[in-house]
Amino acid sequence: MSEENVLKENIREAAYHLKVKLEGRVPEVGIILGSGLGPLAEQVEDAVFVPFAEIPHMKTSTATGHVGRFVCGTLGGKCVLVMQGRLHGYEGNTPQEVAFPVWVMHEIGIPTLITTNAAGAINETYAVGDFCIMSDHINFTGRNPVVGTEPNGIAFRFFSMKDAYDPELRALAQNAADELDVPVHEGVYLGLLGPSFETPAEIRAFKSWGADTVAMSVCEEVIAARHVGMRVLGMSLCSNMACGIEGASPSDEEVFEVAKRREPDFCRLVTRIVQDM
Repeated sequence: MSEENVLKENIREAAYHLKVKLEGRVPEVGIILGSGLGPLAEQVEDAVFVPFAEIPHMKTSTATGHVGRFVCGTLGGKCVLVMQGRLHGYEGNTPQEVAFPVWVMHEIGIPTLITTNAAGAINETYAVGDFCIMSDHINFTGRNPVVGTEPNGIAFRFFSMKDAYDPELRALAQNAADELDVPVHEGVYLGLLGPSFETPAEIRAFKSWGADTVAMSVCEEVIAARHVGMRVLGMSLCSNMACGIEGASPSDEEVFEVAKRREPDFCRLVTRIVQDM
């Protein structure tokens, strides 16, 4: 086997094993749940559970609160494949290891990805507990999963990131939020490697660049999804004000406390978005 085909073959093998474990279910939408947002997976009906560790070539989650399993079943009247927890670069995963489950989703035929996370609010008009639909992102991780020769064997390495966050899906999400009376913002997300929270000086710089929210995930997943032509919707829960904004000093405990409080609206909103797709 040539070096260029190793990643592609690993994706195919992982996809085969996952399809077997899904017991005939054919997901239409992939959903990645971020920190504190995992309880949405418990609302998936007729669910089958597949731990990441049971999928060949896939890493497992080590982040707090990330269960580390696929949940496949019905949500909002559609078959979905939910990642209850994600893979982060700060856990020691390479960019391609972070991207791997997204490429596997594509390989089993999923055309649409919803990626969610908990984020710090840089925009001072946002409040803790607000939701923000991602209109674009700034990848400041210093990493890209398409670097190297192997990803070029999956899809062409040069591709546009214009409208990486699908405009029609963003409008659909906004309409769903309006109908449910769940206020949402739309803004630019900035992704970092982590795991340390940002400094006040960094936040001031990011604000000057036009970033509205900041966290330690999403960008590599979205790049991988767009690499293979998947449509993407991104949404953040503003779990804290970014460091230095209104004197904020973020903590992991705050993230989970806010997520717990906003869990009902988050679940209602994502379920409605899936229903309306």
